[in-house]
Amino acid sequence: MNSHIRLHANDNVVIARAQLVGGATLEECTVKGLIPAGHKVATTEIAAGESVRRYNQIIGFASRPIHPGEHVHTHNLDLGAQKGGFARDYAYCADVKPDAPRKSATFMGYVRADKSVATRNYIGILSSVNCSATVVRAIAEHFSKRTNPSALKDYPNVDGVIALSHGLGCGMDHQGLGMQVLERTLAGYARHPNFAACLMVGLGCEANQISTWLEHSHLAQSKQLYTYNIQDTGGTAKSIALGIAQINAILPEANNVERVPCDASHLTVGLQCGGSDGYSGISANPALGAAVDLLVAHGGTAILSETPEIYGAEHLLTRRAINQGVGEKLIERIRWWERYTEMNQGEMNNNPSPGNKAGGLTTILEKSLGAVAKAGTTNLNAVYEYAQAVTAKGFVYMDTPGYDPVSATGQVAGGANLICFTTGRGSAYGCAPSPSLKLATNSALWRRQEEDIDINCGEIIDGTQSIEQMGKLIFEQMLQSASGEPTKSELHGYGQSEFVPWQLGAVM
Repeated sequence: MNSHIRLHANDNVVIARAQLVGGATLEECTVKGLIPAGHKVATTEIAAGESVRRYNQIIGFASRPIHPGEHVHTHNLDLGAQKGGFARDYAYCADVKPDAPRKSATFMGYVRADKSVATRNYIGILSSVNCSATVVRAIAEHFSKRTNPSALKDYPNVDGVIALSHGLGCGMDHQGLGMQVLERTLAGYARHPNFAACLMVGLGCEANQISTWLEHSHLAQSKQLYTYNIQDTGGTAKSIALGIAQINAILPEANNVERVPCDASHLTVGLQCGGSDGYSGISANPALGAAVDLLVAHGGTAILSETPEIYGAEHLLTRRAINQGVGEKLIERIRWWERYTEMNQGEMNNNPSPGNKAGGLTTILEKSLGAVAKAGTTNLNAVYEYAQAVTAKGFVYMDTPGYDPVSATGQVAGGANLICFTTGRGSAYGCAPSPSLKLATNSALWRRQEEDIDINCGEIIDGTQSIEQMGKLIFEQMLQSASGEPTKSELHGYGQSEFVPWQLGAVM
């Protein structure tokens, strides 16, 4: 194998496949100094202010002259005077293509009474406000397989009782955008097929009143949704006891299910990347994109998100929009984020994180161009705001922050019943009630942290698997995980603490 990876003939940088030492020869130039694996090396003279290209796309501008063989990173590459605002051709709908012939595959899922399909069978306990978080966690702990292994022994078809608490629900405008987003998020979880039933516990005096939430969300108490307030039940101990009693009453019916063959079109997969590195856009992300193309060909749905992490690559998505309205809605969300970061005295290039930079990513443009590879190549059929119910099939977009727990929370609220999460640094993550598959971008991470990773896409870098082969493997693993095979994150118990609704608006 070569010591480096060239992604496009027009690029003026290549990527180190392994650590390079000074004096090594690379594309007719001599490496200058030590260059870490996954980092960029210049292959031509790049003048100060000249664009640096990777994937045949601009990832930034040289902040000083860069010589062939030199390490290209934060010391000599930034967004320049343009601050990411250089012209991008949105070319709405230019790359729209006919739908591929429909393929058929199945997984073993649970079919609910409303014909929705679940990949897991949990009972959920939601808090309306931070003040009821202790109660909901205590109820769930009573049924924990770790602390009380006999609690669910008679209910083998119930995957668990989980508490999803958060820090919001009060100290906020009860009619503002932040409250609307919180209500929408909680409603999405209450309706989620992966919950056989839900219990919502409130305090009683919070801004997020349960009665108002039910009305705004068009929900009502039923055998699948129980609600009460701590102040009405007489305090903490009584509220915990009531919750335990209600779940004990729910368990027999929740257990009365069995997995049956379900068409792959019932899969809705949230796409995430966290702890990204210089290999993310070369291995795991395009491999996941290949799996997404297979999922869409089988009638399923894939949700791309993390708007700050498509910044600078959004023009690649607008070209795939099925109509100009869909493309313009995506750009409208980009402009919102530009205003939002400016209002908070930041900028879009505040991302990448320190870990991303240590892994070889320098600017948000470079990170975004690799991140959109998760989305495959099919048409962009719809754009949704955070936690809105996803009703379109195929490839869609949801506006979320780049912070993984917040982003995936919105996707699950929108209906994702499986998450696929690529990582180059080794993110620890789960997303109950939806299983989360972890994909490593490099084999060094796989060897170091195999207990947390489901699939090693580093084999693409190693030259032992193609992107297409790995995409097929990922799609097959999607079907197996949806059928009940535990993911590494589930085996470690991740998922409850990672429920993080997006906090918007002033804290009052």
